[in-house]
Amino acid sequence: ARKQLYTEISRRNDDPMGIVARESTKLALGPQHPYARHPEYSTVASVTRQDLLSWHQRYVQPQNLLIGVQGDFDAKAMEQKLRGLLGAWPKGPTAKAPLPAYTPTKPGLFFIAKDDVNQSNIHLVQLGTTRRNPDHYAIAVMNEILGGGFAARLFSNVRSKKGLAYSVRGGVGIGDEVPGVYRLSVGTASNNTAKALEALYEEVNGMLKNPPTEAELQKAKEGILNSFVFKLDTSEKVLSDQMRLEFAGYPLDYTKTYADQIRKVTLAEVNRVAKQYLNPTGFAVLVVGNPAELGAPVSTLTTAAPGLGPVQTVDITIPPPPAAAAPKAPPK
Repeated sequence: ARKQLYTEISRRNDDPMGIVARESTKLALGPQHPYARHPEYSTVASVTRQDLLSWHQRYVQPQNLLIGVQGDFDAKAMEQKLRGLLGAWPKGPTAKAPLPAYTPTKPGLFFIAKDDVNQSNIHLVQLGTTRRNPDHYAIAVMNEILGGGFAARLFSNVRSKKGLAYSVRGGVGIGDEVPGVYRLSVGTASNNTAKALEALYEEVNGMLKNPPTEAELQKAKEGILNSFVFKLDTSEKVLSDQMRLEFAGYPLDYTKTYADQIRKVTLAEVNRVAKQYLNPTGFAVLVVGNPAELGAPVSTLTTAAPGLGPVQTVDITIPPPPAAAAPKAPPK
């Protein structure tokens, strides 16, 4: 397992899309947040077999377990069988991990140099929200208008009309238990980096200066509802959805009522949440690209993202493994 992780660590800077996703998440959540951390040679080397056993003994307990079964069987007989197999499993100590703290990076402009690419990957990030927020239905519709699909403003304006993007998407992140990452992303030719960055800001500000229309609202709802039918089109998906809701503490009819909640969203609600959550001045901006192919000094990117201060360089050098980082043979 160590060898496999060492290989992954050694290759993690090969893919520019992987780099920008990883490092922008650190900007959005804070580098020490569990969802933003990544393994290093030293951290992998420090984990012992006893660490794994201790973790298992602490957390893998019956009071922490959900079991889901789907198929052709008698429900009462299946429950009786499971209770017979597992009912005698004694409960262990209760151990609940604390909710992680968020330390988002302040708005700024960050650059990672990658000399072997001919395009730039750009992410604009900040903290999003959760499904416990009653606004999340309206936010979902707003996201669809801004960056949800081929008819969204990001795609039609940045990619189709301006020709500045290989791919472009984004919206306010909506997490289940913890806030999702509010992320806008675009991949563009190196010499279009500043223009593409500027175009992302134009679309976010455009949602406020030129609010969505009734036609956009209806098209967004249709897009969400048409894709929604595939979320529960198999018994396996239904089971997975029910277990996700139970695990996160949501009403078990949440998914069944979701479509009706989307249909109820009004244009006034979409415009309200756009003003409340889009927050154009709150982004940390990360660009991964080839500085030699930008067509202008990296410092000039500040003109496309005014108010964020000078460009800050992010070092993604992989720390070397410690001398004792060779994997040890498992005990006999």
